[in-house]
Parts: sequence; C-alpha cells; structure tokens
Amino acid sequence: MAATPHKTPEKEQTGRAHATRDLIVATAERLFAEHGVNSVSNRQIGAAAGQGNTTAVSYHFATKADLIRAILRKHDERIDVVREAMVADAAGSTDARDWIACLVVPPATHLAGLGTPTWFGRFGAQVATDPAHRRILREESFNSPSTMRAVTELDACVSGLPPRVQLERRDMARQLMVHGIAERERALAEGTATPRNSWAEAANGLTDALVGLWLAPVTG
Repeated sequence: MAATPHKTPEKEQTGRAHATRDLIVATAERLFAEHGVNSVSNRQIGAAAGQGNTTAVSYHFATKADLIRAILRKHDERIDVVREAMVADAAGSTDARDWIACLVVPPATHLAGLGTPTWFGRFGAQVATDPAHRRILREESFNSPSTMRAVTELDACVSGLPPRVQLERRDMARQLMVHGIAERERALAEGTATPRNSWAEAANGLTDALVGLWLAPVTG
C-alpha cells in the first residue's frame, strides 16, 4: 500500500490560505450582489466570512478591484469553456443568431449548473453600473478570445448597419444581457415567478430578443 503523502507545515498553511481566500471571494460575491460594490466594506466581508482578523480581506486582496477581478475570473474561466465550444461549432455561420447565442448561452449554462441561489448574475449587474469598477467587467468578461471572436463574427453579420448604430446596439445588447440574466437570478433567489422555466429556455428567449434588437430596421 502506498504511503500517504506527508503534509508539511508549509503546505498546510498554504492550503488554509487558499481556503480562506476562496471563502472571502464567495462571501464578497454574495454581499456585492445583494448590497452593491460600494456599500460593502472589507470589514463586513471578513466578518461574514467568519474571519476574526479585521485585515483578512486586505491581506489577500490589496484593493477592491483585485477582489472584483478574482470573482469574475472564478466564473469566467468556466463560462469560457462553454463559449469556446459554441464558437467552434458556429464557425463559418453567417446567421447573427448563432453568434448572439455564443454570448448569451454560456453564462446561463454556467448559472444553471450552480443550482439556486446564485449571485454571479446580480454581482455582474452591480459592477456594470458602478462607475469606479465597470471597466473591470469589460476587461475581464468581455475581452476573452472566445467572446471577441463571437463579437467579431456578429459584427460581420450586421455589417450593413451604420457604424454608429452598431455601437449603439452593441451597448444596448450588453445591458440587456447583463441585466436580463441578473433579473432572472434575483427572481429565482426570491422564489418569485419567472417567464421561463429553465435557464436554457431563458437563454433562448434572451437570444430571440437580442436578434430582434440587432436586426431591427434603422429609421433615423
């Protein structure tokens, strides 16, 4: 029988540090989602995470921006796995819906896999409306290679639109996607009725709406 590897004090300390860091990230995500990024202090996060040391959060994360990035990266890495597969499947398509689905379906699929309640959708909406930190959301979540590929292909599908209209609709689409997902997540957490029975159905409905937005006629 193979001997059980011996854990050195250094490895045990590192393991505890990683566990504490993960707990802080999960706690901050929930508190930011429920109360807003600027309404929650490091002290409140630490207390909710059961940390007796009032400097625990600042020990692991030098700034609030670092903590926000850690939350985004925890989820975006998994979301990108789904998106990369969808982008590969959609290669060569000239149908705008295929590329819009590559943007909508992956986060919905990810949230469906986490069970209920989740907080990432509402967290994203809070960051998106926070003037001091919304740039981080764009940098972390909207600039991955798979996302940029989907956006580039979508732009090609709607290349007949005037450039100013493309920019306008891209911004509207981003807002609808972020807040549409957040509102469904909130309803599920509160136990209130939702228009769709599953995240898959919700993603389909949101994709339909975004197709309508992108392909709507330009009248002015």
